[in-house]
Amino acid sequence: MFRFLSRFFSNDIAIDLGTANTLIYVRGKGIVLDEPSVVAVQSGTGGNKSKIVAVGTEAKKMQGRAPRNIEIVRPMRDGVIADFTIAERMLGMLIKKAIQGNSVVPPRVVICVPGGATQVERKAILDSAFAAGASSVHLIEEPMAAALGAGLPIEDTAGSMVVDIGGGTTEIGILSLGGMAYSASVRAAGDEFDKSIVHYLRRHRGVLIGEATAEELKKTIGSASGFPTETAMRIKGRDLAEGTPKSIAITSEEVREALSETVNQIIRAVLLALEQAPPELAGDIADRGIMLTGGGALLHGMDTVLADATGLPVGIADQPLNCVAYGAGKALDYIGKWNAVFVDNP
Repeated sequence: MFRFLSRFFSNDIAIDLGTANTLIYVRGKGIVLDEPSVVAVQSGTGGNKSKIVAVGTEAKKMQGRAPRNIEIVRPMRDGVIADFTIAERMLGMLIKKAIQGNSVVPPRVVICVPGGATQVERKAILDSAFAAGASSVHLIEEPMAAALGAGLPIEDTAGSMVVDIGGGTTEIGILSLGGMAYSASVRAAGDEFDKSIVHYLRRHRGVLIGEATAEELKKTIGSASGFPTETAMRIKGRDLAEGTPKSIAITSEEVREALSETVNQIIRAVLLALEQAPPELAGDIADRGIMLTGGGALLHGMDTVLADATGLPVGIADQPLNCVAYGAGKALDYIGKWNAVFVDNP
């Protein structure tokens, strides 16, 4: 009876705790929160504990503009927790915001972890979720969640392959019979795209820009392969020689060149996965192709360059940005029924 009442009065939730964004899915409601994984922290004075002044969207708005006593912190790095204390407080605030006081008992929680996360990193995520108020926590690898969210038939005997290009990592998974036959995590993804643009413009144009400007360039004129008509975008930065503000036009060709090494890293990881896949599953993937998810799937031409490199059909999920969160939400129904979907708790 208690178990029934707990299910009735609680809001079971699934969390895509990403390097760039945190998405929270509530059972029966869908995705109710999608905010940057960013926290604004005011330094403590006189021995006082540091104070969180903003989380998520409000904190990101302060990036690059905050006064000296406020630090903008991204507690997630490469898909795992880099700052346990801040991550715990961020997670608790976001969970509270997502369920809005509607839960009578603590929720059961499913959280996504990178395929390459260590036992220590997984434990840090578990501890953060319990500290944030979860009654139970189940971990699911991001490729599995992405596959579920993209609607791939993971319970089939035939294999499926998913490539999730997120903010901190690119997650590659080959799935069969409801479990992971192969997984890999590569630290070449959205954040690395942004850093590559920053470094390129510093080296080749003598201009320093922030990561927010780099992200805007990536989304607006970034590509993995050429546009039918190349274009340009005007940005503002700091001239490194003069130390003064400067406005310059950046071409789509320059941005593509800046992104090329990170794109090639992802391609090499996909080719390695195909090489290491069992022959039977490799044959299935040859028939079914590769499914692209994550924000990086939206980079113009990413599917084309992957298809050219592998010789396989490459598709993009209907809602690539939300696939992992939706898949983690679907995994709530697998708790206690299909344990192969989850990662064993450390």
